[in-house]
Amino acid sequence: MTAGLGEDLRYEVHDRPPRPITLALGLQFAALCVNGTVLLPTIAFRAGGAEALVSWAVCVSVLVCGVSAIVQALRVGRIGAGYALTHVSSAIFVAVCAEALVRGGPGLLATLVVVSAVVQAVVSARLALLHRLFTPVVTGTVLMLLPVTVMPILFGMLNELPAGAPRFAAPLSAGVTICATVGLSLRGRGALRLWAPAAGIVAGSLVGAFFGIYDTGRVADAAWIGLPGGRLPGLDLEFGPAFWGLLPAFLFVTLVGSTKSVAVAVAAQRVAWRRSRAVDYRAVQRALTTESAGNLLAGVAGTMPATLFPGAVAAVEVTGAAARSIGVVAGSAFVLLAFLPKALALVLAIPGAVVAAAIAVVMATLFTVGMREVVTSMGTNTRNGLIAGLSFWTGVAFEFEMIFPETFAVFAGGLLANGLVTGGMVAVLLTGLMARRKTRFKGKLDVAELPRITEFVQGFAASNGLEAALGRLEAATEEALLTLLQVRREAEEAEETADGGGRELLVTACREDDEAVLEFRVGAGSGDELNLQDRLAWLGTPTRAERLDQEISLRLLRHFASSVRHRQFHNTDVLTLRVSATSPRGS
Repeated sequence: MTAGLGEDLRYEVHDRPPRPITLALGLQFAALCVNGTVLLPTIAFRAGGAEALVSWAVCVSVLVCGVSAIVQALRVGRIGAGYALTHVSSAIFVAVCAEALVRGGPGLLATLVVVSAVVQAVVSARLALLHRLFTPVVTGTVLMLLPVTVMPILFGMLNELPAGAPRFAAPLSAGVTICATVGLSLRGRGALRLWAPAAGIVAGSLVGAFFGIYDTGRVADAAWIGLPGGRLPGLDLEFGPAFWGLLPAFLFVTLVGSTKSVAVAVAAQRVAWRRSRAVDYRAVQRALTTESAGNLLAGVAGTMPATLFPGAVAAVEVTGAAARSIGVVAGSAFVLLAFLPKALALVLAIPGAVVAAAIAVVMATLFTVGMREVVTSMGTNTRNGLIAGLSFWTGVAFEFEMIFPETFAVFAGGLLANGLVTGGMVAVLLTGLMARRKTRFKGKLDVAELPRITEFVQGFAASNGLEAALGRLEAATEEALLTLLQVRREAEEAEETADGGGRELLVTACREDDEAVLEFRVGAGSGDELNLQDRLAWLGTPTRAERLDQEISLRLLRHFASSVRHRQFHNTDVLTLRVSATSPRGS
């Protein structure tokens, strides 16, 4: 199995679990996020000398993360992925946010966060132009590095103890949490697996309370209802030296964070279906758009940016539940927590060792999700293994300061000390270097263009020594054009529109080893047309009479091309064919 959970997935994304189970799972997902959402703004604002604003920043962060999770699950137009994706404060922004507070106060921070949110929205809108960089090997490597960068923090929390508490209280509470969570995940059957994270947290908290490390005083002192004192900071529009000095760092971290979010949104789709499906990059774009909208609100309100929580994907792996209603409950719980200090304190009082142990278990599974993504990408290009290996171990080396720490610990404000940033940069750079020069053809998506496209393919084959594969290239090109035309007609019928002039078509071609790579880029419809990869995978299932012609084209396309990859973005479809220079697949 290369994607999804198969029979282990109890509830798919569109399923409706019983309400008690939905409520329980949503609260579990929220509990896994609370600590990160509260802890990181606290660290950033205290490090930035804004102690008086900590309570306000934390409350706003919780509220923004809650609203974002609800929108992600519900999907409103082109906002919201339609999956159970929760949000937490972004760890990679802590250093730059603290520096902004030191150099310009909350007004400068608000301005920089707003600008970063706008840039992220542009990245989302133009994701189709960046698809060569956001490849499966890049997103998979980033997913593998996420646990590497988070685990040291979690392991440090395992040793946190209040003054006067027994030394063995933290490791014992963490051990009980891990045993309960892993035990139910491995041995539990049916609905019992759904309770694994909650059972671990409750069991660990009970042990912690017995030894006096559950902070009951925090709960007792918290008000039942209310908001902390504070106000909107306003934007600093003077754009002074501090703004221009920090802007490059904020933009770079935004791009790295967007890469991570793309990886999380891709992984969420991988684990949300029983039957393997191609990634829908329209959902990835909507996820990024929602994140940028939430960060815009965060900036205006005066707190640090938030990001997709990879633990939500790992929690699906552990519980076997991906229903998006769970995301609605988790987000709603966050919104309520923002106005219920007593309830928020109840969660925050859980010992750090228990929280760390619970998150560590679910994060450990995230590594395998990323590894599957990389292994899948190696099926079409063995160089991807080299890219993933170099990027991963570079990230590990920088994360643990194994490479010239006296130099890179301070370079660019310590940005390269983060393994996720460094490893992600290496993966993107190596992927860009691997890109080949392409021959281009521009025209219309119209069958009348077939002679010109055939002439283009003939010229490409002659200039790249692919004359032996010319017949297969011409046949694959013709079937690809006919298939895209059929998809376009289906979209127009669904939208009740007509595009008589045809849409713009861009065909690029290059040679990679013993394969010709043809890429067809065409404007897409606004509907939810089925991905061609999925149609190819599902050939053989009962077909309606009116679809027989298309199924014949798909079968021919599968015969002539060694691989077919269809990426759907808003307003753009990208169909990539690989045609062997030696012999057709299956012959």
